[in-house]
Amino acid sequence: MFEEIELCREMTEEQMQKALTRLDKGFQKIRTGKASPSILDGIRVEAYGAATPIAQLANINTPDARQIVIQPWDKSLIIAIEREILNANLGFTPQNNGELIRIKIPILTEERRRELAKQAKNEAENAKIAIRNARRDAMNETKNMKKEGIPEDSIKKFEEELQKMTDDFIKRVDQALELKDKDIMTV
Repeated sequence: MFEEIELCREMTEEQMQKALTRLDKGFQKIRTGKASPSILDGIRVEAYGAATPIAQLANINTPDARQIVIQPWDKSLIIAIEREILNANLGFTPQNNGELIRIKIPILTEERRRELAKQAKNEAENAKIAIRNARRDAMNETKNMKKEGIPEDSIKKFEEELQKMTDDFIKRVDQALELKDKDIMTV
């Protein structure tokens, strides 16, 4: 009988953890003025009949804090990679020398930093919504548990745990946002 409560707790915690993971991935895509290969995550290049991530087509390095170097394993893909980077509209222009692609990361303006901070805030808000939706789903499940005859005091205890778990995950989102905001706004 109480296995249902435990299963519901585990599923809810897993959903909340996934929301945090998505938030981290979203934050990685928001550049902070420092070169990072993760900036190129999500860009796919049409190669060999399939849309393939750049990381599977080339070696990506960051020789310094302001530069990304992409060295394709197949030199015939260099123009396609360059085109997709331009199409991704990331705010920088790749330079192709026939052997590799260099991307110089420009210093962020104050206005651009504010835009990125707003974008980070939206990512955090989406994570909070996902966490609250997981809590709502679990609370709806408790109504079914009441109908199935699980004692009300056990359900009340579970609902209190659920609220504490939700508060903890929301707090973790706020902390992650604070760190990202600090990272973005630091010149």
